[in-house]
Amino acid sequence: MGETPRTGGYPAHWEADVVLRDGAAAHLRPISPEDAERLQRLHSSQSESSIYLRYFTFKSALTEKELARFTRVDHVDRVAMVILLDEEIIGVGGYDRIEGTREAEVSFNISDRHQGRGLGSVLLEHLAAAGRERGLERFSAEVLPENRKMLGVFSEAGYETQRSFEDGVVMVEFPIDPTEKSRAVMEAREHRAESRSVAELLAPEQVAVIGASREYGSVGYHLVQNLIEGHFTGGVHSVNPEAFEVGGVEAYASLAHIKQEVDLAVVAVPAEHLPEVIADCGRNGVKGILVVTAPDLGRDADAEDARRLDQRELVRLARRWGMRVIGPASVGLLNTDPDVSLNASLSPTMPLRGGVGLFSQSASIGVSLFAQANRRELGLSSVISAGNRADLSGNDAMQYFEDDDSTRAVGVYLESFGNPRKFSRIARRLSRTKPVVVAKSDVMGRSLPPGHEVRTTRAPMGAVDSMLEHSGVIQVGNHDSLMDVLQVLATQPLPGGGRVGILSNSPSMSRILADTAGTLDLTATHVVGDLDLDLPRAEADAALAGALEALFTAEDVDAVALCLQPAVTGEHYDHSRLISQTARQHTKPMVASWIGVLDTSVPLNHIGNAAPVIEKGSLQQGFPVFSSPERSLTALAKIVRYQRWRSQGIGEPYVPAGLEGTTVARRGDELLDGWLEDVPGAEVRQLEPERCAELLEAYGLSLLRSVAFSTEEEALAAAETLGYPVAVKSTNTYLRHRLDLGGVQLNIEDAEALRRAIAEMRRVLADYGAAGLELQSMAPAGQGCVIRAIEDPLMGPVVSFGLSGDAVELLDDWAHAVPPLTDQDVRGLVQSPRAAKRLFGYKGVPAVDLAALEDTLQRVATLKDNHPQVASLELTPVLASPEGVQVLHAAIEIANPEQRTDSARRAISRY
Repeated sequence: MGETPRTGGYPAHWEADVVLRDGAAAHLRPISPEDAERLQRLHSSQSESSIYLRYFTFKSALTEKELARFTRVDHVDRVAMVILLDEEIIGVGGYDRIEGTREAEVSFNISDRHQGRGLGSVLLEHLAAAGRERGLERFSAEVLPENRKMLGVFSEAGYETQRSFEDGVVMVEFPIDPTEKSRAVMEAREHRAESRSVAELLAPEQVAVIGASREYGSVGYHLVQNLIEGHFTGGVHSVNPEAFEVGGVEAYASLAHIKQEVDLAVVAVPAEHLPEVIADCGRNGVKGILVVTAPDLGRDADAEDARRLDQRELVRLARRWGMRVIGPASVGLLNTDPDVSLNASLSPTMPLRGGVGLFSQSASIGVSLFAQANRRELGLSSVISAGNRADLSGNDAMQYFEDDDSTRAVGVYLESFGNPRKFSRIARRLSRTKPVVVAKSDVMGRSLPPGHEVRTTRAPMGAVDSMLEHSGVIQVGNHDSLMDVLQVLATQPLPGGGRVGILSNSPSMSRILADTAGTLDLTATHVVGDLDLDLPRAEADAALAGALEALFTAEDVDAVALCLQPAVTGEHYDHSRLISQTARQHTKPMVASWIGVLDTSVPLNHIGNAAPVIEKGSLQQGFPVFSSPERSLTALAKIVRYQRWRSQGIGEPYVPAGLEGTTVARRGDELLDGWLEDVPGAEVRQLEPERCAELLEAYGLSLLRSVAFSTEEEALAAAETLGYPVAVKSTNTYLRHRLDLGGVQLNIEDAEALRRAIAEMRRVLADYGAAGLELQSMAPAGQGCVIRAIEDPLMGPVVSFGLSGDAVELLDDWAHAVPPLTDQDVRGLVQSPRAAKRLFGYKGVPAVDLAALEDTLQRVATLKDNHPQVASLELTPVLASPEGVQVLHAAIEIANPEQRTDSARRAISRY
């Protein structure tokens, strides 16, 4: 946990880089007194009309007093933010609290030259987030009726606005708490802006290679050659001050000498020259930069090595001029659209045109993926290699792939997360229309590869996988499996279910396929192993086509798995064209495998009878061929599971009774902020039982009362108050629920039994130290459960659920989820632990009240989602019975929170 300023002082955590409506980047930050001259220059550049609309009168210049008032704010009751491009203010917005209220008056001033870029809506989002942090509930504004643009900013933001007309002025008022509509508006704007920022890079009109070279074998030489030989439809320019031409095109000494406006700069210069190159690109209006240069990643702060590259400074420089950065250490960009035909990469060939979009972070993995696609003849729509991912990320790429009509399926290789909650949100939306296949390492999020500067996670093992599963992506363990699944998705329609028709010319192999299908949650409804292909070619083709046709037309078959081995002579006959033509007549997918092939010229793990996509968005011609039947069915099974997820939907937002609106969240913030007033820095503080109960009560969670005691007399008095029967428990965290270790005694019926229980427990527990004791009313018998929630530095809120005892303590049988959760997410959280069958009626024990258990989980998830101040929370045991749910004990730790990676304001990763 880290410390975030809550009152006064410069709120550095409000600073953000944002993507504007046109895809360009800009920097947003709180205003400072040093901005006075910049603000005056903005005012001087405005038209008389714009000045009148802002101030209701014309003034040629702002007075010193006005400049001081606008730039000297307390960041609490008076807040102002500016958006900067090339260190100049292009938009400013602020609010002034109305004294004694939770309302503030808000105003904006947007540069005439930058109208229409969405600056007003970005400022409103950030001001609303700041206002909520400072305890505000409403914004109001006075707007002239003719200022339609500003009225549009308010009405289109998704808030519930109210308008009135007084004295020739439109009065606008609205609550600033996020609503479903305002979140949807923000996400839609974020999506359009980030999608466009990637589209501008993948479809440039003019490309300049900076560091172009005439030396064969150099990076600069091959970048130019690949652009030209890839038949790029735009202009290619070489920048090399020591050459007249490179690759047959004129070379320029600098960008300033190029007459056309450059959209994309491909940079291949030594690392020590990158800062000056980035600055030169910015001054000459370049829109985006692809950095192929691989930096020296030495981290000795005392070393005076000029080659060492500060990637954060690189991105900061680029965003100063509104540019996005791909890289460093990128292997390039490719776009197979014939209207673009961009090969700004180190690949000497263009891939087949197809429907798969690829994104990778690692340069070496990017090379491997492209090589595999080439060998497999897998058609691609576009390829983005982010290298060290200093700026443009997988989130940006998915925003683009969602809008790209040429992309049918998405492949993503991840080495690190910058904003996993945002990744999950985008992936879940994208996966509902296009399959997303994600490959990652088992330690992703816990350790960082060289050059990646993001947070790491301390969430429980399995939390990242759970988050990806809930987002609907198809998870695979390596890049080979990634390409296996993609070659099926590229060529085959999605299956309608998991019923498989199996066809082979080997009875034993057909049985193996059927057995394998069963282990993968597929059902082999037809198993044909007597296909005879040792016939004259025409007869063999007819037999194969007829057998395939029979399986494809069978009503109880959703997909076909074909496995062929060579003829008796050892020859492998190529039936690819026949198989492809037969399969294309049907809307069911097919996977194939060739086994026992000795001929090394026969390709395996590829697309048989492959050809490029002709019509945008259509399936690629061909069918997937694998080197083993298990491999083919494994890829198919992952797609079947994805289709099931897609068919059942993601559920509906679920708000427990009493938690509607923001009243409870604000009450929780008041409690937590008050308790944190004397907690310094990153210190974590354990809440007292009374405060735990108060916070949980606000969210409708009741704790069964317990009373600590020191003497028998105190215990007897407490028992009379609580009422018999009672339980006596150790206050030791580990022992308090351990009957087998003497940490608890239950069903104590009277005072004499209570005395004996206390004496016995003190004797037994003496070996464990001087633990205290407490008294608690008896709860109805039920299944013990554990609910945990933490604030993770990378993922934000993480909620975990398991069944008490050895299931969680020894077997780590947990389920995890990242809020916010739909009703379906909560249901899955309850059902996911392996021991969860005990909740649904097990060996004669009645099923528990699942609705009450799900309601309790959602209340905890909502609490944790609302309050990053809660560092950790544990409810144990939570007794679930047919009559309901009872929480017996709670432990809560609080701390000053860090800024979450995904919040209710648009921002791109800060390096």
